Amino acid sequence: MADLTIKSTEEMVGSGHPTKADTLNRLVLVGHNTDGTHIATYAVLGVNTYTGDQTYADYKLIRPEIKDYGETINAIGGTGGGTQDLDLTLGNVQTATVDTSANTFTFSNPSATGIACGFTMILTNGGSQTVTWPGAVDWVAGTAPTLTAAGVDVLAFLTRDAGTIWLGFVVGLDVKSP
Repeated sequence: MADLTIKSTEEMVGSGHPTKADTLNRLVLVGHNTDGTHIATYAVLGVNTYTGDQTYADYKLIRPEIKDYGETINAIGGTGGGTQDLDLTLGNVQTATVDTSANTFTFSNPSATGIACGFTMILTNGGSQTVTWPGAVDWVAGTAPTLTAAGVDVLAFLTRDAGTIWLGFVVGLDVKSP
């Protein structure tokens, strides 16, 4: 790829700079050194390929068209009974196996109020032990589902008020692989 660095001798767009259309295709941010030369951080607009994580820190990505995307899986494994926290910063797909004794699930780190936040729970053998969900979960028809004792259940949860109320849905009970 050609060197797209904005040179200190180039004309720039902005206060005190004449218009040069080409710099609009390369410039995201430009600053100035104390001697007036430019410090540029750039991206070629419309043709970037990112190879690392892009952290938006709860800022918006507006009007993207997303193709072939994935969601991070938080593979908990065996729950071992007791309390198991489903931390949404670890993934929007949570997988777990209920294996030894009663389990109480808690949900942490949803998006702020006014921003919808959801996750999928793939739970194996959920009906083999007593499973308790957060009191903030409002289930369809007002009752938590009867989970499968030896098999896989898929559940979905959605909040729009930072977890004050979670809507709980059954996606599938006793889901079988083809």
